[in-house]
Amino acid sequence: ARRRLKPLRTVVAWRGRAEWDQVMVGLYCGDSRLQQDALDRVSAWKSRYGPKMPLAVDCTAELIRCKVLDSSGRLKSHELILSYGLALVRFVNLITERKQKMVSIPLRQLAREVDIPVWVVDLRHELTHGKLPRLALCRKGCDVVLDWLRKMYWSRQLGNNLCEESEDEDEEEEREEVEANAELDSDGWE
Repeated sequence: ARRRLKPLRTVVAWRGRAEWDQVMVGLYCGDSRLQQDALDRVSAWKSRYGPKMPLAVDCTAELIRCKVLDSSGRLKSHELILSYGLALVRFVNLITERKQKMVSIPLRQLAREVDIPVWVVDLRHELTHGKLPRLALCRKGCDVVLDWLRKMYWSRQLGNNLCEESEDEDEEEEREEVEANAELDSDGWE
């Protein structure tokens, strides 16, 4: 007789789907108090999950932390540039690192492949090798990257509930999205 196999379960740092959804909404809500609560929850997840924490969650938290610090008024302009800069450099490096494999591919090309605006890679280059950019450009980079993370990671975790997409999306686009999501889950965000 054939035995039924139980579905594989994955151990995660969050209590359940409700906590995950609450943190995601908190991170993107725009209210610095709620964002701080969500950041505290992500810190707890990180302490439980360690290096298995999804890169997208970690990058999102670091970028939101910069926005919360910015809105608090506690840091000077150059401190904010350094804070945003570190988070942006880390994001670009981590997102493109998995695609590098054995062959060195230019970051600009990798960014195009995953729909990250090339100017964000240029901003990362300036932060790493050049003169520090203006705070306004760092803020804009942060907003663009957070939007990218929302669309490419967070909304896919919720079945696109956060994306503004047309309701009559055809099956081909839906199939491509499912394949892209599977690639992000298995390759880029482990």
